[in-house]
Amino acid sequence: MSVRIHWDKVKIYAVSIVIPLALGALVGLITSQFMNYETLSKPPLAPPSILFPIAWSILYLLMGIGYGMLKADGIADGSASVLYIVQLAVNLLWPVAFFVLKWRLFAFIWILLLDALVIAMAVSFYRRKTSAGLLQLPYILWVLFASYLNLGIVLMN
Repeated sequence: MSVRIHWDKVKIYAVSIVIPLALGALVGLITSQFMNYETLSKPPLAPPSILFPIAWSILYLLMGIGYGMLKADGIADGSASVLYIVQLAVNLLWPVAFFVLKWRLFAFIWILLLDALVIAMAVSFYRRKTSAGLLQLPYILWVLFASYLNLGIVLMN
C-alpha cells in the first residue's frame, strides 16, 4: 500500500498550526516580563503558572489543526475564517489587558467576548466538519475556566 502525500494539504496544515503557535509564543514573550500571577490572590482550583504555556500550546495546536481541516477541504468560507481570525486576535490581546495593562475588570469583560467568539467558532467549524468542531471543545472549556479565574482574581485583589 502506497501513501501519497498531498503537499498542498501539508502546507495548509503547517501554516494553520504555525500561525497560532507563533503568535501565542510572541505574545507570551512580550507579556512574560509583566506576569505577576503567582503574587495574586486566586480562587479555588487555580492551577500553577507552569500549566498555562503547556495548555495554551496544546490549544493553539488544536485550533490550528481544526482550521487546517477546513482549509484543506476547501470549506473554510468567509464566516468561519472571520470567526477564527477575530477570536484569535481577541485571544492574543487578553494577556496584554490582564498582565501588561493590569486592567483586570476590562480583561474579564474581554474574556467574555472571547468565550462567545470561541463558542461561535467551534459551532461554525462543527457545522462544516464535525471533527474540526470537536477539536475546539478543550479550548471552550479552558477559556470558560480562564473566565472563572479572571473573575476570581478581580474579586479577590
